Amino acid sequence: MSRVGKMPIAVPQGVDVKITPEAVTVKGGLGTLSLPANSLVTVSQEGAALKVAPVNDSAEANAMSGTFRALLSNTVNGVSKGFEKKLSLVGVGFRAQAQGQKLNLQIGFSHPVVKDMPAGIKVETPSQTEIVIKGMDRQVVGQIAAEVRAFRPPEPYKGKGIRYVDERVVLKETKKK
Repeated sequence: MSRVGKMPIAVPQGVDVKITPEAVTVKGGLGTLSLPANSLVTVSQEGAALKVAPVNDSAEANAMSGTFRALLSNTVNGVSKGFEKKLSLVGVGFRAQAQGQKLNLQIGFSHPVVKDMPAGIKVETPSQTEIVIKGMDRQVVGQIAAEVRAFRPPEPYKGKGIRYVDERVVLKETKKK
């Protein structure tokens, strides 16, 4: 059995889990998320922990048990704590400004770039060169951060662009005569 799939998921106080044959619904302080059930795994609640087990001994069921356990763990963490991604702008005159559910970027184009945030995602700009994207769904938070970064990814010669805070950009050496 998958090593990840064997580990139980601790359910914190204030988080309610409802298991049905169609889906696993998790309700917490930040909201409600639902994960569609998979026919290759079974989910059971034992006290304050969730256990995921494969239905049979096939390789597909074994792999899916680890995958489903990770997705379920992210769902439980999302409704209790939430997820966030931090981005930074590197470049002269690059600025970001959060305006409600919109992110207004000035990143060296002749026009400002405006990104609308979907429901359940909050965007903050602690300073003009920092962007913090928060939400309870890990996949959506990561996707929105990737879309914002794609407007102006860091270029390899000067390092200008939008990058993740923990991202390391390796600069190339310029061409010599």
